[in-house]
Amino acid sequence: MKNQDASSPLVDDHREPTLLSHPIGTDVLRGLADLERTERGWLPHRLPARARAQSTDPQLAGAESQPSGVRLAFRTRSTVVEVDTVRTRVAMTGVPDRPEGTVDLRIDGRLAAQATTAGGDVVEVDLATGATALRPGDMATTRFDGLSSDEKDVEIWLPHHERTELVALRTDAPIAAPSTDGRPVWVHHGSSISQGSNAASPSTTWPAVAAALGGVQLVNLGFGGSAMLDPFVARAMRDAPADVLSVEIGINLVNSDVMRLRAVGPAVHGFLDTLRDGHPDVPLIVIGPLFCPIHEHTPGPGAFDVEALAEGRVRFRATGDPVDPASPTTPLSRLTLTLVREVLARIVADRRVDDPQLSYVDGLDLYGPDDEVERPLPDALHPDAPTHRIIGERFARRGFAAGRPGV
Repeated sequence: MKNQDASSPLVDDHREPTLLSHPIGTDVLRGLADLERTERGWLPHRLPARARAQSTDPQLAGAESQPSGVRLAFRTRSTVVEVDTVRTRVAMTGVPDRPEGTVDLRIDGRLAAQATTAGGDVVEVDLATGATALRPGDMATTRFDGLSSDEKDVEIWLPHHERTELVALRTDAPIAAPSTDGRPVWVHHGSSISQGSNAASPSTTWPAVAAALGGVQLVNLGFGGSAMLDPFVARAMRDAPADVLSVEIGINLVNSDVMRLRAVGPAVHGFLDTLRDGHPDVPLIVIGPLFCPIHEHTPGPGAFDVEALAEGRVRFRATGDPVDPASPTTPLSRLTLTLVREVLARIVADRRVDDPQLSYVDGLDLYGPDDEVERPLPDALHPDAPTHRIIGERFARRGFAAGRPGV
């Protein structure tokens, strides 16, 4: 694959430069917790091995190995960058394929070029039986050339929704640590919306947009379908270096129908307590659910809309009973997004008495009912690419407003 930045001057010497190979290691990678050696290369993980060992959920296993927010980062004068990778895609019977993955090249913080992924393995999932089959594929090379020979910070953002094994990194000049390493670190946990579903590319998910505006280094623990207040995720965040923390809570609790009202309050308190065990004084932001009409007053579980699939479209629906009790005084109430927001706002208000560094961002301030009218959720669950940018801009203003960490 070849993708040249049209805005950058071409190298005058048309001879093919000699490329230097660099080891794949944590010294050139950012935004990950662990790096696993595989038969073909190196697999970035966004959860550490201990956390992964405490979950048997294939949904989470798949999501955390998709490198949302993970990027190669270095400083160089190189005019050519090549990365060899093996991707793994998931194909579900009867469900339209997701768009091909994208690799973003950012130079000195600006998007300079993009390339589309190719090759790799395909995991075929039969939704009727749950059976899976692996169709193996080949390694592919992403190449960016025609870059300026000036010294610059280079970031290669890996696809946010494709498992990606790194095989090799090559440049035509030496590399060193990027100048951005001194920036504050923001560790964020959330759902598929935070992972980047329907975003245009890995560096334009809403957390990536917010991180760029906030001047922070992003560690994205957004896991599709898997923001469940898991204790092992809280411990992973507790133990990770962080200058600011945030947790997006709600949509997966509702659309997976995993909790009743009695359980959610203590679970939120326990998650926040664990974060404070490791980071007692850093800014900690709780983010309430974004607006989602299908689950505002209707409990989960969520499911694919079968009629939409028959038309070749991906769309979701809520299968719960909208008249099911949803009262903050009924312990066994099934959760709706409206109820979750009430619970989160109350918990944060109570805890702020002793924790002034704790704050609450109402998800409706990031994407609310008026936004849904102007920019409806294309699949009834996830924002589209332009809306990811808007959410990121709004979070940077609201979430980082008090003592904005990167400025």
